[in-house]
Amino acid sequence: MKKLFFVLMAALALGACSKNAGSGGKELLAESSFDTTMNGKKVALYMLTNKNGMAIQITNYGARIVSLWVPSKGGEFKDVAWGYSSIKSYLNATDNYAGPIVGRYGNRIAKGKFTLDGKEYTLTLNDHGNHLHGGSNGFWKRVWDVDTVVSRGENQYITLSYLSADGEEGYPGNLKIKVTYTLSEGNELKIQYAATTDKPTVVNPTSHVYFNLHGTSAKSTNSHVMQLLADSYTLTDSLLIPTGEISSVENTPLDFRKPTAIGDRINNDFVALKNGKGYDHNWVLAKKGKGVELAAVVFEPETGIEMSVSTDQPGIQFYSGNFMDGVDTGKYGQKHGYRSGIALETQKFPDAPNHSSFPSTVLKPGETYSQTSVYSFKVK
Repeated sequence: MKKLFFVLMAALALGACSKNAGSGGKELLAESSFDTTMNGKKVALYMLTNKNGMAIQITNYGARIVSLWVPSKGGEFKDVAWGYSSIKSYLNATDNYAGPIVGRYGNRIAKGKFTLDGKEYTLTLNDHGNHLHGGSNGFWKRVWDVDTVVSRGENQYITLSYLSADGEEGYPGNLKIKVTYTLSEGNELKIQYAATTDKPTVVNPTSHVYFNLHGTSAKSTNSHVMQLLADSYTLTDSLLIPTGEISSVENTPLDFRKPTAIGDRINNDFVALKNGKGYDHNWVLAKKGKGVELAAVVFEPETGIEMSVSTDQPGIQFYSGNFMDGVDTGKYGQKHGYRSGIALETQKFPDAPNHSSFPSTVLKPGETYSQTSVYSFKVK
C-alpha cells in the first residue's frame, strides 16, 4: 500500500505534462487535463503524430492547437506553439487567442457594422468600438463537434465542425463550418476549412496560433528572420481599421520581401508601426493564381527551425505579439511575455464587408466557402 501511495503521488506531481519515452522526450500534455463537459458537450484533447516524431495536440474547445512539436537542430524537439496546460487555464487566460480558429470573421470589422443585400447588421463590439475575431463568444470560445479522428498511419487528421446559429454575435444565417487538421509525413500541417450557410452572410475564419521558433520560451521572436511574399499592405487608421487604400511596402519597415529579422525595424518611427505598437497588419500577397502558394518563411538561427506558410488566401496578417504582457503563464511555466509569439493569419482582408474593392467575404446559400493553408517545418 505504501508503494502504491508513492506511485500515485509521483503521478500527481507530473501535473498536466508528461514525458513519454516513445515521444522523443517531448512533454506531451495529459488528456485528463482537458477532459470535461461544457454546455453539455464533451471537451477532450487529441494528438496526431508522424514518423519523424512531429506531434500536434488539438482540443475541440475552440478547435485550437494546444501544442506543436517540431524537430530542431541537434535532434531536439521544440514545442513552437504557445498554449496552456489545461482547459481550466484556457478558461482563465486573459489572452483568448492562443491557438484557436477565430471567426466567423477573423480580424476586424469597423464599428461592428456591415450592409448586405440592403440590410445593415450590427455585430458584437469587443475591440475599441469595433468587432474583432468573431466577437465576445466567437468560434474560439465554442465547443466544436469532433467528426473524424484518424491517428494511425500516414496523413493523420482530425475533422471538427461547428454550427453557428443565425444571429450569433449578430451574424445572419445558420453557418455550418468544418475544419480539418492533417499532419503529413513531410512535416506539413495542413488546415482546410469548408462552410455553408442558409442565408447570405460574411465569413473569414483563420487559425490564430502564436508561434515561437525558439520553442515555447520567454525568448523574443524579434530574432526570427522572416520573408513575406507581398508588395503591399492594407493601410489602417489608429484603431487598425483599413482605410480602403492599398499601400506599397517599398521603403517602409513593412518590406519583408527579402529575409529580415523581425526586430530590425519594429521600433522605427513609422505611423503604421506606431498605430499597431509594432507589426499588426494585413499584407496583400503577391499571388500568381488562386491556388495554394508560398506566402511567408520564418527562420530562427538558434534552433535551426524554418517554418513556411502557404495559402490560397489573398492576405496574411502578421502580428508580432505587441500586446503580450506576461500575465498569462504557458504550459511549461513560461510567461507569455512581450513579443514572445507571432501570429501569421491567412485570410481575406480586414473589414472587407465595408470595402467593395477588397476580395469579397460574402457567402450565399448553395455556395461553399473553402480555404487551405499549410504550415511546413524543416531544420536548416
